[in-house]
Amino acid sequence: MQDKKPGLLIVLSGPSGVGKGTVCAGLLAQDDNATYSVSATTRKKRPNEVEGKSYFFVNEAQFSQMAHRGEFLEYTRVFSEYSYGTPKKYVFEQLEQGKDVILEIDVQGGLQVKEVYEGAVLIFVAPPSMDELKRRLVGRGTESEEAIVRRTQAAYQEMQCISLYDYVVINDTVESALEGITAIMHAEKSRVSRREDLVSLLLGGMDSYDELSWR
Repeated sequence: MQDKKPGLLIVLSGPSGVGKGTVCAGLLAQDDNATYSVSATTRKKRPNEVEGKSYFFVNEAQFSQMAHRGEFLEYTRVFSEYSYGTPKKYVFEQLEQGKDVILEIDVQGGLQVKEVYEGAVLIFVAPPSMDELKRRLVGRGTESEEAIVRRTQAAYQEMQCISLYDYVVINDTVESALEGITAIMHAEKSRVSRREDLVSLLLGGMDSYDELSWR
């Protein structure tokens, strides 16, 4: 029986309001082989959250020790209050089982991941336009005008990092974004560097042919 091929590590980044969460949910719903990366966090567990499924809940001391030991693919501190990180162990276990792991993180986190795991596929999810992004933020109805301005300014900064990513997908509609990401995943799995087993098999089969066999 052939060993399972390692899965893909897909990093999705993009500005707040672009619809990354909806796209991630769509990917997981349509692909049984895809799984969402579980992060570690120092914030308190909420009533509806499940340990090991929603997050790995740790205290500040544990988080600091994990960071010191190099156990994170990436980590960050949010609003100088809570820390979040992507544990290598969980991600690598899933990849070794042939699962495609989806990471939804910010641009800086995505670039950290690429430094640690060269095989990561970085996809930037972008809005059709900045005007449309602002419309989506306003449409949420959950943030103040000041917060929307702050998020829009942050979006401009994040968009400057598109060239550091492997691919860009415009989230005009969720369906078109899913089609784009799915096509990228299929293409990545067909890379010669990921199919050395197939290349060896094809070239090995040519050993039985001599020069006359081709005439």
